[in-house]
Amino acid sequence: MEYLIVKWLHILSSTLLFGTGIGSAFYLLFASLGRQPHTVAFVTRYVVIADWIFTAPTIVLQPLSGFYLAHLAGITLRSGWLAWSIVLYLVAVACWLPVVALQIRMRDSAHRAAVQGTDLPPEYWRHFRLWVALGFPALFAFIAVFYLMVAKPV
Repeated sequence: MEYLIVKWLHILSSTLLFGTGIGSAFYLLFASLGRQPHTVAFVTRYVVIADWIFTAPTIVLQPLSGFYLAHLAGITLRSGWLAWSIVLYLVAVACWLPVVALQIRMRDSAHRAAVQGTDLPPEYWRHFRLWVALGFPALFAFIAVFYLMVAKPV
């Protein structure tokens, strides 16, 4: 029973992690492309909050539950699919960490523009471009991890 509970928590956590990431990216992307500082300020505020409430805890829970599942199942961390999953997870997290800082800067920049009644400043767009550039490798790494976790190729 313990294995099933941990597996359920691992799957639930991965769903929250991936779902929050996709949802946040979708709303922040389209709010930004709309170029309305009030809208962008509103959306970035909640994207940052969602990262702290959902993404940060699941970023920690995923490897803890994953390593424990591997231990319970007797799977070595050097097993091909698991080793690749770990590497890809680390790539995704390495992309996510600067994204959090960028989102905070984007939030602050959009808030200033909204309060001052100005357009989003060039610094917002620099952060936005980097945010997009880091989002793609993280997205593809997480998709690959999902595949590896389900297929467990030899």
